[in-house]
Amino acid sequence: MESIEDKIYNSIKRRKKGAIIFASDFSHLYGGIAGNKALERLAGANKIIRLSRGIYCRPQIDTELGLGVIYPTLEEIAEAIAKRDKSRIMPTGDYALNRLGLSTQVPMNAVYYTDGAPRNIKIYNGRGITFLRVVPKRLAFKNKLSAMLTLALQEIGKGNLSEEQNKRIKELLTQVPQNIIAEDYPLMPEWIRALIKRSYAELS
Repeated sequence: MESIEDKIYNSIKRRKKGAIIFASDFSHLYGGIAGNKALERLAGANKIIRLSRGIYCRPQIDTELGLGVIYPTLEEIAEAIAKRDKSRIMPTGDYALNRLGLSTQVPMNAVYYTDGAPRNIKIYNGRGITFLRVVPKRLAFKNKLSAMLTLALQEIGKGNLSEEQNKRIKELLTQVPQNIIAEDYPLMPEWIRALIKRSYAELS
């Protein structure tokens, strides 16, 4: 007869390598305590990797370049949490700047706005993910680039853009037609809306 540990591991093996796994994925089947203990034992046996409390992943090993275990990024973990919780998230501050290529600085922690539960999560490598709850309007953008540009530019501040950042913004805008970005103009501060319109004009 299969143990709970074997049943959970067989289920995990049907998922793709690198898949993020939550203890809550199995709590309705095996109970919280039994499921958690089984996952802890699997992690102790190096069959899965513990990313944080109650968060694991199926190992993905790079065999071509010899890089060893490929860990999920903070973004992948945050998006998996949001999907599980059926919430929306959007990167803010320094993390948004880095994601857009407007800054080379790699922040230790990823900070997201969310319409879900606020929390701080410490990850395996000492880094962390912070979810800050905001009013739904802050997440009402229809296009992800619109939202990230708005948050990144607010972080930089009006009049503080470098020439390199201006160039990068134009590169980003070539990826999305102006009529799509324009749907989010009402949600942007006036100076950001004007900057984006000017960038599109200079691209044409």
